[in-house]
Amino acid sequence: MQQHEQTDQERRADSSFFGQPRGLSTLFYTEMWERFSYYGMRAILLFYMYFSISKGGLGFSQPLAASIMSIYGSLVYLTSVAGGFISDRILGSRRTVFYGGVLIMFGHIALSMPLGRIALFASIVLITLGTGLLKPNISEMVGGLYTEYDNRRDSGFTIFVFGINLGSFISPILVTWLGMKYNFHLGFSLAAIGMFFGLLQYIRGGKKHLPSTSLYPSDPLEPEDVKKLSFRIGVGVVVFGLVLLLMQVMGTLSLSTFITLLSLIAIATPIIYFVVIISSKKISSNERSRVVAYIPLFIAATIFWAIEEQGSVVLALFAQNQTNNNFFGFQIRAGFYQSLNPAFIMLYTPFFAWLWIKLGRKQPSSPSKFSLGMVIAGLSYIFMILPVSLFGTSARVSPLWLVGSWAIVEVAELLISPIGLSVTTKLAPKAFESQMMSMWFLADAAGQAINSQIVKYYTPDNEINYFLIIGICAIVAGVILAFLVKPVKRLMEGVS
Repeated sequence: MQQHEQTDQERRADSSFFGQPRGLSTLFYTEMWERFSYYGMRAILLFYMYFSISKGGLGFSQPLAASIMSIYGSLVYLTSVAGGFISDRILGSRRTVFYGGVLIMFGHIALSMPLGRIALFASIVLITLGTGLLKPNISEMVGGLYTEYDNRRDSGFTIFVFGINLGSFISPILVTWLGMKYNFHLGFSLAAIGMFFGLLQYIRGGKKHLPSTSLYPSDPLEPEDVKKLSFRIGVGVVVFGLVLLLMQVMGTLSLSTFITLLSLIAIATPIIYFVVIISSKKISSNERSRVVAYIPLFIAATIFWAIEEQGSVVLALFAQNQTNNNFFGFQIRAGFYQSLNPAFIMLYTPFFAWLWIKLGRKQPSSPSKFSLGMVIAGLSYIFMILPVSLFGTSARVSPLWLVGSWAIVEVAELLISPIGLSVTTKLAPKAFESQMMSMWFLADAAGQAINSQIVKYYTPDNEINYFLIIGICAIVAGVILAFLVKPVKRLMEGVS
């Protein structure tokens, strides 16, 4: 007990980065550059896929390109399961993050080469695997800078999310300008350079400011575990291959049906993972109760991310096809709108960081914040009904409609994203620390897997119904969660 108190005091004394531990600085800038590369690439990838070959694109149909965008985003977060496992059981979080960054950089390099669809799918594999290694573990390392009772935790995660959005704000402007004005591949090369800078920052600051415990797995694999793992991986690969073979024999295998198969896997994975964690003998009864409390928060996050992540698909199409991008003589390129998400996050973050510190123990519980965030997210889509109703689907409307929608949904994100990161680290069982952080990213994976199926129905003829149905679903889910706040809090066993 005395040793715990001493460690707690030492951690609180480390406040050299805006009142936060110095290690947060290293993770802040590393993640900033990683997000620079990822969101810069995403700002132009949809257009690269469906623009005609004569315009430098790949010539996919617009619905297929939108579906690929969504399943790509889903896979990026789905692989966080493997990333969390590799960190917890094999490499430790620090090395796992580094190897992930290297794969991401090579993925962007592949896209920067004019090799057509081959380079596209190669980059998807590399960036998917790399982000899976990096994302859950760098967030878990942020949580490791604080004790369970350090009130700076939520504020620290809010600052960390600000770093994410700083990189995400700059990159769509630069990458879109370079990629859509001159050449898509030049834009993708800028994303690769961003990840390179992120790796340099990580290597330089990691040795000085990150705890040595991050070098080692928290639950190392035993020899018998290696055999079980090898067997399970082998079975999974064989089953997946047989399913593909069966689809081929039946004549149903296509890029579209392959995306559907991946969507089903992305939705089933968190369900299986919850069962594995809850039934594990490695967790106590208190830890099990906290994991059960996490389930409704996970479902809420899935619905929220399904709406938020459509900003790079549905709203991107709206920006290209239905928005008057000549604004007071300034030519807005459709990819520029992807900077609105991080711009509002950075605008709102100081207020929310101050608010949570000001309220202290009086602030709303995590489930209450999630509930309010869900309702606000739904309203952002209800808002998009207005321009279509007023002006029709053939008119090009003011860009301020898109600005307004993003302004609304980013309030919801500040109530859900940093709070979700923080509550995940607080509810995580000791034996599943990184893997529970993977669960948080699986909410995004499931949300985007759902998107990969529903974005196909986003057409001018169906636009009002599309926004209305999704908006109402989010609002209803938020109201239901509001009624569940008290039982969820009881299950959280003292965690707020």
